[in-house]
Amino acid sequence: MKLNKLIIISSLSLISISAIGQDSHKSTSNNDTKIIEQSSYNNRGDKILSMHDVILGYNLSPRVKFTVWQGETHSLVQFDKDKLIKIDAKTGKKETLTSLQAISNALKLKKPLKLWSPIQFEDSHTMTMKRGRNLNVFNLTPSGITLNYKISTPSKSTNQHFSNSAKAIAYTIDNNLYISDFKGNKTAVTSYKDKNLICGQSVSRNEFGITKGIFWSPDGSKLGFYKKDVTNVTDFPLFDITTRTGTSRMIKYPMAGTPSEHVTFGIYDRTLARTIYLKVTDFDQERYITNLTWSPDSKYIYAQILNRGQNEMHLNKYDANNGDFIKTILTEKDDRYEEPMTPIVFMKNDPTKFIYSTNNRDGYYNLYLISNDDVNTIKRITPVDADVAFVGEDGKYVYYTSAEVSPIEQHYFKINIKKVCSLSKKEASKSNIAERLTPAEGWHNIIPSADMKYFLDNYSSLNVPAVLDLRDANKNKDIRELDRATCPDQEYNYGQITLGTVKSADGLYDNYYRLTKPANFDPSKKYPMILYVYGGPHSQLVKDTYLGSQRRWEMYMAQKGYVVFVMDNRGTLNRGADFEKVIHGQCGQAEMADQMVGVRMMMDKPWVDTTRIGVHGWSYGGFMTISLLTNYPSVFKVAVAGGPVIDWKWYEVMYGERYMDTPQENPKGYAKVSLINQAKNVKGKLLIIQGLIDNTVVRENSYSFIRECIKNQVPVDYFIYPRAEHNVRGVDRIHLMNKVSQYFEDYLK
Repeated sequence: MKLNKLIIISSLSLISISAIGQDSHKSTSNNDTKIIEQSSYNNRGDKILSMHDVILGYNLSPRVKFTVWQGETHSLVQFDKDKLIKIDAKTGKKETLTSLQAISNALKLKKPLKLWSPIQFEDSHTMTMKRGRNLNVFNLTPSGITLNYKISTPSKSTNQHFSNSAKAIAYTIDNNLYISDFKGNKTAVTSYKDKNLICGQSVSRNEFGITKGIFWSPDGSKLGFYKKDVTNVTDFPLFDITTRTGTSRMIKYPMAGTPSEHVTFGIYDRTLARTIYLKVTDFDQERYITNLTWSPDSKYIYAQILNRGQNEMHLNKYDANNGDFIKTILTEKDDRYEEPMTPIVFMKNDPTKFIYSTNNRDGYYNLYLISNDDVNTIKRITPVDADVAFVGEDGKYVYYTSAEVSPIEQHYFKINIKKVCSLSKKEASKSNIAERLTPAEGWHNIIPSADMKYFLDNYSSLNVPAVLDLRDANKNKDIRELDRATCPDQEYNYGQITLGTVKSADGLYDNYYRLTKPANFDPSKKYPMILYVYGGPHSQLVKDTYLGSQRRWEMYMAQKGYVVFVMDNRGTLNRGADFEKVIHGQCGQAEMADQMVGVRMMMDKPWVDTTRIGVHGWSYGGFMTISLLTNYPSVFKVAVAGGPVIDWKWYEVMYGERYMDTPQENPKGYAKVSLINQAKNVKGKLLIIQGLIDNTVVRENSYSFIRECIKNQVPVDYFIYPRAEHNVRGVDRIHLMNKVSQYFEDYLK
């Protein structure tokens, strides 16, 4: 993890940072439900949210001053209008680091800058600022700021990645990869005319933790990059209405069970001006290559190679000079699925050791220490039954965040590496050697100093909008509070929010929910209820953050007199492998069962009108919405499904096959969860919304469902956003959510 490349020019919103203090994972309570905490809305105003407030009301999100570290120093950096302020962590002493005027002078601008452009620190004295096509690299000294050099990139360039060591930027134009350096040299790393060969871009549709396609070596001498061949991937037409007669724009969309892209990994040597490719022989050509990691000396590449079936992964080491395979360090297998998500991390002071993360070995995402590329040395260094995430290490301690206090809380811990590695697995599991560094209840986001001595603690909780603390990790004490947000929506008349739990359908877990009651709630009345659902992998809707991580639309509907219920079911994030992987081969089944336990719990409330229950969700939530409506037609009266998956055979290979295998391997599973056969069961009012140029859940899904409704003489409503992809964004989203809200007003209220 790089600790010092972190500056964005804006205040930091902490609307999604927080949690609650409760025991964690499997339920030990015999009660069906338990309330954890309720929000307090005394002395609030009487204002009502508008849809503009809901979608574009950024001023209603609590904010604290954006604060980061100045490279590897113990100095904090904040923005104060036209100045960049440096704060000594220990003493709190403030001084001006630089200013817009000083930067303007360094750039020799005729008109001084009035606004900050995005900047970041590469180290204690090197700061970069992006302006237009130029990346300006500055040197900061006690006497002022000077321009070291600037790098210009073509206007059509995308996927830009700067290397301070290389003094160069790698980027893509169309399907090829280029480098521009500080001397003005431009190098074409690839020059493919075949548009099916794509270099330097993200691959595998951003699954397996893949977010980019360019990887500079630590010393800047080499450039690693993905190359994908999509020749065999089928085309799918997206319709463009902006041309005179309308145009079909073809995209490559690999549907489950059909040919997929072929991925390789190239390494360009800048000194030799040549490219080699890793000699990957594991599995077949439709394997996945992910979590690429350079060794600290830039001599080796470590990669996790996953078979297309996604049930076997090899952690391999390769020679970066010739691409030769050196060894397989470890193998992971799971009859359900493997999902490698994070690269290995080398210990800063001992490059013979690295930290590896997996949820395959002990049932939760935990951290493991491996020495000398030898799996026989592997030691679990986070012996907790909870999902954890690596933050950093200082040679003595490993620092991590985890869900071990509660699945809806995130806290920061440190653990003594030598001590935990000296214990047996049984001793470690019973020990209490991890030290919690965040005492306040809530969801904590951490930014440590480079040496891990100090850390910034951004947190909030249900009733606490946002707090920014500076803490000492060595002494485990608070140094000072840097900022505390006020409640920006105090003037609004909000209903009460409750966070609680209800048993999963199998009785093994406490599922967490968020309940929003109508404003001016009267328990003697009967209210309609809306279930908002996502329910799919990698999601967590319920956290103990300010307002419980609520979407403002929920409060908007509560102000209109609805009870709004949201719950995380089995299959979602942060609860361990068994909780997540229960959905394998039968998406929607465990999820529906859990959601219905929550719904029936709500139906037992005397103030819920059981004849007026609606459901709304998008994407996987759209799939869940129609699944619930058609499987429980006597419960749900109204449903609004956005961008829904209808049949998993029309979804993409990487995501779909992980959870469902291929249609050829799992025909009964695909048939069981397909909504095509459920269309005849639609009894209530159903609105389906689709982006015409959706390249995530392609419209073949919703079109096919509509066709099935027509065949069965089932009335259904359908609305297209002609210029929207999978999500409707910006001002258009006001129209979307007004449409959704009005549908419930027309047919549920």
